[in-house]
Order: sequence, then C-alpha cells, then structure tokens
Amino acid sequence: MIIGLVGKPNSGKSTFFKACTLAEVNIANYPFTTIQANEGVGFVRVKCPETELNLNNCNPNHGFCVRGERFVPVKLIDVAGLVPKAHKGRGRGNEFLNDLIEADLLIHVLDASGKTDAEGNLTENYDVCEDVRFLENEINMWVYGILEKNWLALSKKSKDSKLSLELAKQISGLKIREEDVRHVMNELKLDENGEVWTKENILEFVKEIRKKSKPIIIAANKADRREAKKNIEKLRQEFPGILIVPCSAESELALREAAKDNLIDYIPGNKDFQVIGDLNEQQKNALGIIEKDVLDVYESTGVQKCLNEAVFKFLKYITVFPVENEHHFSDKKENVLPDAYLLPPGSTALNLAFAIHSDIGESFVSAIDARTGKKLGKDSKLKDRDIVKIMAR
Repeated sequence: MIIGLVGKPNSGKSTFFKACTLAEVNIANYPFTTIQANEGVGFVRVKCPETELNLNNCNPNHGFCVRGERFVPVKLIDVAGLVPKAHKGRGRGNEFLNDLIEADLLIHVLDASGKTDAEGNLTENYDVCEDVRFLENEINMWVYGILEKNWLALSKKSKDSKLSLELAKQISGLKIREEDVRHVMNELKLDENGEVWTKENILEFVKEIRKKSKPIIIAANKADRREAKKNIEKLRQEFPGILIVPCSAESELALREAAKDNLIDYIPGNKDFQVIGDLNEQQKNALGIIEKDVLDVYESTGVQKCLNEAVFKFLKYITVFPVENEHHFSDKKENVLPDAYLLPPGSTALNLAFAIHSDIGESFVSAIDARTGKKLGKDSKLKDRDIVKIMAR
C-alpha cells in the first residue's frame, strides 16, 4: 500500500507528511524538503481485536497500539510541489510525475484558505477549484504524452493483437491492469483498432483510466483559516464525485509533538486531548486555538481521517491479523497479535499467505479462522479484522 502526497508549493503538503510520520514510535528521520521526493511511514487507525477478545496488550512488530486503537503502517511518498505545465517539463516536470508511478492513491493537499496562487505565491481570494483542475490535467496529460508518442507503433500492433493488451503493456508501470483497460474501452465504446482512434479518443481514455489507476482524494488543508469554510463548500459543489476532507496539518503536527513531549495525552484522529504536563502560557494559547478552531469545528484535525478514508473508504482495503497460535492469538514467542496486514477487497487466505512471504504462499495447505476455529481453503474470502492462522508445508 503506497499513498502519494501531491500539491503545489506552500500548500502545507510537507507539514501534512511530517504530521503523518511523527508517531509515538521510533521511525526513520527523513528530510522534509520540496525538491526531492521523500518517503516515510504513516499509519491508518483500526480497532484492535485485543479489546473484544479480552487479551493482554498486543505486541505489534510494526506500527503501534494505544488503548485498543491499532495503527498499521502505510508507505507515504511526498513528491515535490507541482506547478502548471509540469507535463511539459516545467518545474521538476516528468521527474515529479515519475515519483507517483508506484502510488495506489493520491492525496491532493491543497491550501483551502485561497492564500496561495497556482505557483505557491502569496495572494488573496485564489480560486481553490483551479488547483484540482490543474493537478488532474497535469497527470492526465502526462499519461497522454506517453501514449501519444507511441501511438503509431501501438496502432500497428493492434492489427495482430488486441489493442487493450498493447495499451496495458504500455502503461503497466502505472499499475494499470488489462481488465481495467478493457473495462474503460467498453464504457467509452472505443474500438480495438487503434488506427481509428482520434486524439480526443486517446485523451478521453486517459482521463478514465487515470481515475482507476491513480484515484485522487482532497485534503483541504488550512481548514482553520477564516476563508476556508466557504472554499471547502465551493469544492464540494464543484467536485461532488471527489472525496474532500477538511484538515489542519499544522494542528496535527503540534498535537503529536506535544504528545511526544508528554505535555498532552492525544491519540491521532481523536476529537480531543487531555493536558498531562506543565504548559506555559504560549503553549496553552496554541492548544486552545487548536481546540476552538479545529477540533470543536471538525471533530479532528482531519489528517488521520484523510489516511483512513483513503485506505478503507475509498480503496476499501481490509485489515487482517495473521497468527501462529490460533488459541492464544499469538506467534511462537507468545507475542499477541504481532502483525496486521492491509489487503485489497476480495483477498483470500492464499493472498494473505503470499503477503506474509512468497514461500508461505507457495507451500500453503489451508488456514484457520482463529475466532471460530473454522478451516479455510485457499479461495476463502477474508473479512476485515479477521485473525487467521496459515497452515503450510
């Protein structure tokens, strides 16, 4: 699971990235610049089964757990700020776009206050809807450029092979499957003969295939600013088909840093916090503003919600907990619920086995639902928060 963070300069994207990767566990330090793509680890939040099963505290090998809230790692890529005409080489151009290839989903962090223009310069009353249009257009035109440049060769190959197959090969690096290509072609009623396609047909195809391979949700950042509310409403009216999450990355970062310094008790994604340390007047005022302008209004800073919505609501992934001892829900070292895997919808017991290790997948025999004791075959569909033991040769 890889999530890409995109946006123009000064949108707060790097702050969003830092807030996501500053967790209550030891993680690697990454440079927070806007020149090169940064990779880090964020966390989605799920209910840990330890509470309902009356288990002792779980022992995650990866991520962490706080009072029954399990935080499962996901890879984040913070790419450089995008400017209009990047697909033509402006800014970091194609280098920026290439950073997005591996992403399963893009979170577009935009400045909902309207205080920065398309270049990231300070301004007033900027139309935030333009940010959505130009980002989608840049990615669409980037893919279009790849296909248009090779269209003559693709057209010739389509005489001896299916165009859908050749198209899938051409853009397979974008995590696009042939079945998705066929589905889009059927929806748009596009012919398998590439020679009859117009440039408009190619662009139409690109727009739809991008939605499948690189879906975008919007983190409407700086939602605590005075102008943000009307801009967020405008975004929702203009783009009803796009998930828009109001957020304040600065507030989330401040809360996580305060929690790390043992000044407050705060679980990422919560709608409140408790003061547990000695605060100076400046800290009291800052936390009071976050409480009043962010938590009371939106019931969270939105950053954790954004990650969770992306993975679970939009991509519809499930969380599965593999164990080696199905009676104690533990591994051989008696660590309780040591691992949690994020799997695509429709995943089977065999998919889980391969996710753990290719050798386990290849030697798969059966699996056991640790909650019920029921035996599972390789094609048994898994459910969210299943606890599963894999039996292998």
